[in-house]
Amino acid sequence: MSKFLFVYHAPTPPEGTPAPSQKESDALMGAWMAWAEKVGEGMVDFGTPLAGGVRVTPGGTSPSTKEVAGYSIIDAADMDAALALAQDHPHLGMAGGCEVEVHEALPVPGM
Repeated sequence: MSKFLFVYHAPTPPEGTPAPSQKESDALMGAWMAWAEKVGEGMVDFGTPLAGGVRVTPGGTSPSTKEVAGYSIIDAADMDAALALAQDHPHLGMAGGCEVEVHEALPVPGM
């Protein structure tokens, strides 16, 4: 088994966009929990929503240029298995053209 980082990208909602209703929030969380149940024992870290990213470079800091909305870490047999889990991820059905990026966590030599 290998670990895979799922990075969730989502556009920043325009200023003044109303928050989802409780019914919409409940439906979305239900879809996420159903996906997590499908992943089962492979769920290493369900993750959390992210906001307010800051880019750090040798020259200083600036707001993040990526719209990173959250992450999860899962165990899967290989990249194909991880991608199969990403194909029906509920994040892909969210408004605005949301995406899931999948990265394999490689071993650190000597650790």
